[in-house]
Amino acid sequence: MNNEDETSIHQTDTQKGETFEQKSSTDRTTRAALEEERRKAAAAQAALEDLQRRLATVEAALAEERRKVTLGQQVRAEQPSPPEHHMEASERVPLEDIPGAFFGTLPGVGMRGMDIFDAGRQLFGKMLTQPSLLLKHSTNFFLETGRILAGQSTVAPGVKDKRFLDPVWKTNPFYKTMLQTYLTWQQSLNAFIDDAGLDKKDADRAHFVLSLFADTVAPTNTLLGNPAAMKKMYETGGASLVRGVIHMLEDLANNGGLPAMVDKSAFQVGKNLALTPGAVVFKNDVLELLQYTPTTERVFSRPLLTISSPVNKFYLGDLAPGKSMVEYLLGNGIQTFLVSWRNPTPQHREWGFDTYNQALLAGIDAIRAITESEDINVTALCGGGMIFSQLLGYLAATGDRRVHAVTFPVCVLDSSYETQMSLFATKETIEATKQAVRLKGVLESHEMARSFAWLRPNEQIWSFWVNDYLIGNDPPAIDTAYWGSDATRLPARFLCEMLDLGQSNALVHPGMHKVFETPIDMSKVTNDAYIVSGITDHITPWQACYATTQMLSGKVKFILSLGGHLGAVISLPNNPKAKYYVGEHYPADPEQWLANAELRSGSWWGDWRDWLSQRSGEQRLAPQQLGNKQYPPGTPAPGNYVFEP
Repeated sequence: MNNEDETSIHQTDTQKGETFEQKSSTDRTTRAALEEERRKAAAAQAALEDLQRRLATVEAALAEERRKVTLGQQVRAEQPSPPEHHMEASERVPLEDIPGAFFGTLPGVGMRGMDIFDAGRQLFGKMLTQPSLLLKHSTNFFLETGRILAGQSTVAPGVKDKRFLDPVWKTNPFYKTMLQTYLTWQQSLNAFIDDAGLDKKDADRAHFVLSLFADTVAPTNTLLGNPAAMKKMYETGGASLVRGVIHMLEDLANNGGLPAMVDKSAFQVGKNLALTPGAVVFKNDVLELLQYTPTTERVFSRPLLTISSPVNKFYLGDLAPGKSMVEYLLGNGIQTFLVSWRNPTPQHREWGFDTYNQALLAGIDAIRAITESEDINVTALCGGGMIFSQLLGYLAATGDRRVHAVTFPVCVLDSSYETQMSLFATKETIEATKQAVRLKGVLESHEMARSFAWLRPNEQIWSFWVNDYLIGNDPPAIDTAYWGSDATRLPARFLCEMLDLGQSNALVHPGMHKVFETPIDMSKVTNDAYIVSGITDHITPWQACYATTQMLSGKVKFILSLGGHLGAVISLPNNPKAKYYVGEHYPADPEQWLANAELRSGSWWGDWRDWLSQRSGEQRLAPQQLGNKQYPPGTPAPGNYVFEP
């Protein structure tokens, strides 16, 4: 065989090898493609099954809601209608005469559709009756619009406005023009309101109504006007929109039509919330009293009772390990008790202030018996403070010293300060609210949630509209948001009494308010008091909380935390951003106090611990078991009432 034949054979073998390798490579590619297709098919099948499961859940929830509506109609049909009250002109109270701060903590008051419509109509009327002013601001709007189109406008969102953080709003001409036009329109209308000659109350209402409308029509609330939503749609081939529709259906069925603010499936009380060991040591129809197991060898002799607001479940004070005020107190030797309120139903419609305070007195006596302490310290949060402050006034009136020192976090006692909620709190709206709740027996939790949400629609509604519906993400898993969603009902009598108290501002007037038929005078309260508020709190404004310093006669200390309603309370010691203001002198003007206050770094919890320790008596060995013979430990913490729907 010559060299040419050998070369030919070698080339043939090489070609066969290459052909075999190419075929093998093609086979591998085909198998990989088939595997990928099977994986996609399995994922699609799983997604389809998940969709079917969610739709079935939605259908079941809608059926349950229809059942509740039918049942409610039957109950209302069986109850006698309350007498109609037609308000005479002489009875109507001017808006400026209605105290305001209480209504920040009483959702469901005012904010009716027709009240918002009336405010809008008043603004529109001003536009018609002041054409020169309208022309001025319209001209300014069109001039700025011209600068926008020419690329010369400097209009930009505020530094705290998170809606327009996407770089596309700055780099894309279409989106930049849309943004600047929207902001200019909003600024022009606000400027018109400022120049329209409205009184302060009407101007505040007009600004609020405008903000509701402007927030609603923001471009970020639409698919085309939201770059992040558009990007997600293209990346997922439209699957994000399908998930958004599913979320919307679920919220229509389960959340009153509002976008869900939290992934509720991520949390469960007793599993990853409210985990501090303890037990129920006293219980009546209104509350369960929880005692927590000491974690130190020695404890202070005077115990602390924490009274939560009846608007939510108790466990904000025992949120989660590392974020629990109860855990923190135990670690510093404080004997800790906590009230868990029962979630009232229509059969409890007659529960009022005296009902809650009588239950508290029984709980206080149980604590004194268990700890063998003549008196106790009390922390009363928000609505819990509104209840307990009245009991404190009663104890002062009767010379009863069962309570030593008190702490009032985010609690308003003087209702003369205005809030957003009070903008629409007229005598007519208050009376309408009272009649409605008397008919139903309770103020439902979803009504409260809706009212609170519309106070901050960008943060509480539209941001979740974008996240849940436009982008198709699941709601975030945030423990404080879950607690906020775990709301309770309020009994009719309690709500009506609270509304009356807010209207009269009776706690600042000696003898006007009665507890157990005894007139009280808050200036007779001589207990030391530690008062906490949040500088950005829109529910209990810090100025209204500060007013308590002027009402009590004991030694007071006021703390202004750099946070909102929840952030002021859950100010964790390990938070590097935590700060608070503190001052030694308390003039009547809260702004004057702030001007002279000292800003400190860290959480106020440490300052409170030191203040509380000085008022908690001598130290002694920690008890080896909870309760005593008279009040034996029962259901382990967090008890039973917290689980009642």
